[in-house]
Amino acid sequence: MNREEINPHDSPRHLFAFELRRYRQAAGLTQRQLAERMGYSDALVALVETMKRTPSKRFAELADQALRLDGVMIRLQAATTWQQQAPEYLRPWLEEEADAMSLRTWEPLIIPGLLQTESYAREILGTWPGITSEELETRLTSRMRRQAILTKDKPPLTSVVIDEAVIRRRIGDSRVMREQLEFVIEMARHPNLTLQVVPSDAGAHCGLSGGFIIAERNGSAYAAYTDSQPVGRTLDDRRTIAQLSARYDAIRAEALPVRQSVRLIQEVVNQGE
Repeated sequence: MNREEINPHDSPRHLFAFELRRYRQAAGLTQRQLAERMGYSDALVALVETMKRTPSKRFAELADQALRLDGVMIRLQAATTWQQQAPEYLRPWLEEEADAMSLRTWEPLIIPGLLQTESYAREILGTWPGITSEELETRLTSRMRRQAILTKDKPPLTSVVIDEAVIRRRIGDSRVMREQLEFVIEMARHPNLTLQVVPSDAGAHCGLSGGFIIAERNGSAYAAYTDSQPVGRTLDDRRTIAQLSARYDAIRAEALPVRQSVRLIQEVVNQGE
């Protein structure tokens, strides 16, 4: 990402990179001069300013001292650490997802994380073997914070396709499920998000092997996340991403149009009343 593309309102990471550059320039320092004061390479400073590297707590402390900011960079860095509350395998994807201009999601089993309500997410995360109550709350907070990308100033264009089994699989009690489906319907009204459902009578199709998400920037797919057991994977191999893109198009061809999809979800809500 070029420095000119960084919008400080997009995320805490964007804000840190933006403010680091702004304060450095206000102090009349080049990247090399700031790096020398901090004891780092100018390459690392450049990577942080262009959001190609997440700032560590130590980096923020040294930047704060070098720029004489009385804790400003430390506080900004602390706001970026919510991603560290997510499972380690998911963290690389969260960084890619935050930078995406568009996202394409396929999910055959559960409501995608970006569209989960807190109650629904709590039920899902609570099934992880050995998870403690403290870990549950930490993971839940991370998941809810992740959803901020859908409501930021310039949210990614998001296309979501789910299987009909997702809206019919009861997670939690009837209240949890109704609240979740109503939230999905509400999100489907957003201009930056489209939602479609693959009906159960579609039969066998290429999406039954698992869910995935594709991130795009400037019309080009550059990263993907695939669900697998026991953990998911972030991919940047172009050939694999191209295969996933073709698979997504094939799955979407099986889906109901947007209006019919929303109508189907509403029918499921009504049946549960």
